[in-house]
Amino acid sequence: MTADVQERFRAVRRNGSLTRRMILIAAAWILLLLAGGGLALDRVLASAVTRNFDDQLEYVLQSLLVSAEIGPDGEVIFNREPADQRFLEPYSGLYWQVSAPGREPFPSRSLWDRQLAYGANHDDRSVHTYDSSQFRDEKLRVVERDVTLPRSKTRWRFQVAQSRSGLDAQIDVLRRTLVRSFLLLGLGLIVLAALQTFYGLLPLRKLRLEIAKMRGGRINRISGDMPVEVAPLVEELNALVAHNEVQAEEARRHAGNLAHALKTPLTVIMNAATANADDLSETVVREARTMRRQVDHHLARARAVGRRGSAHSRAEVWPSIESVERAVQRLYPHVRIDMDGRKDLVAHIERQDLDEIMGNLMENAAKYGGGSLFVTVAAQAGFVEILVEDDGTGIPEEERVRIFDRGARLDTGKPGTGLGLAIVRDVAEIYEGTVTLEESEDLGGLLVRLRLPMAQAE
Repeated sequence: MTADVQERFRAVRRNGSLTRRMILIAAAWILLLLAGGGLALDRVLASAVTRNFDDQLEYVLQSLLVSAEIGPDGEVIFNREPADQRFLEPYSGLYWQVSAPGREPFPSRSLWDRQLAYGANHDDRSVHTYDSSQFRDEKLRVVERDVTLPRSKTRWRFQVAQSRSGLDAQIDVLRRTLVRSFLLLGLGLIVLAALQTFYGLLPLRKLRLEIAKMRGGRINRISGDMPVEVAPLVEELNALVAHNEVQAEEARRHAGNLAHALKTPLTVIMNAATANADDLSETVVREARTMRRQVDHHLARARAVGRRGSAHSRAEVWPSIESVERAVQRLYPHVRIDMDGRKDLVAHIERQDLDEIMGNLMENAAKYGGGSLFVTVAAQAGFVEILVEDDGTGIPEEERVRIFDRGARLDTGKPGTGLGLAIVRDVAEIYEGTVTLEESEDLGGLLVRLRLPMAQAE
């Protein structure tokens, strides 16, 4: 296993799986909701079962109260015995008892030798229900009420108790059913979430396979229908691939331009060295200076390629033209240079690249013109438009496309590399601008129309 593959595996273990994360999050949320819902439902159903149990005891208590009366000796008697036979069976689990302060309790036969606990320190004028553990082997559910019967001043406490075993058994069955049902429901929901996750992430796996095919050279673009959530990602990937292809083509063209620019000076130096020319040293210095200028020029272009995506690229047009005008005027003092137009325009381009473009255009106009050069700056539909005109012989219309090719020169009698307009076009296009050649109506020579995007206001 290579180090690259090992590193990828380590990265996967570090970052985890998106599928596993989604399933775990869904499972945790499902279990949390089911646990909360199960507890709430358990309380509701257990309360309902308990309330039904208490209602039955309360019904028996009410029957005892209705049938109770005071006997000749002041004791409580029942004119109608409770119908449930369990009251007659010892330890049957269903009991009643009548108690009063200072009197012996009157229990049901089912209590046999036991008595229900009786506390006289609280008043149960309304029905009081509670759990009792007074019998060691039997938990009770007790319902009691204090009443004063007719022809008696004694406050009697009527109690009905029943073993909780039946109630607890019902609640246990209910809870086992709830747990099993909710476990099955939770398992089903987790499986559903897993299936949904696998199906939902299927387009991403398809996208990964498409990218692998692209990397393997089998396709050059990602195609096929994708969900609306993934389609923008596919569009951006295809745009990135197209952008990289353009970058690669620009790099190849840039390398070709540089190679062509260096080829001629090197040839001149080799020829002078082979012929042992007397001016060899001057030739080497001159051509080396030319090569250095070309290298600097192409490095500037390479920097422009790297900066073109920056939204902060800004250059004031008029100061750049003035700076170039001063440099050209020193090189060609016999040329008259006039400038006109707006002085407040700012182009979306780096100042160094704008200086490079204007240097090429204005130097060409001064070199190949008849002695007059005119520069105009204007704004046009979101672009800064710069016109450079000269009074030279111009360029025939059929040659205006070919002249942008690297190394193309119409006047070979003057020194140069034939790269000026080619580099101007390349750098302008890097910033989404254009360069076109026309005929000057005022001066009669060549008119170069340069359009660069206008910079956004800060």
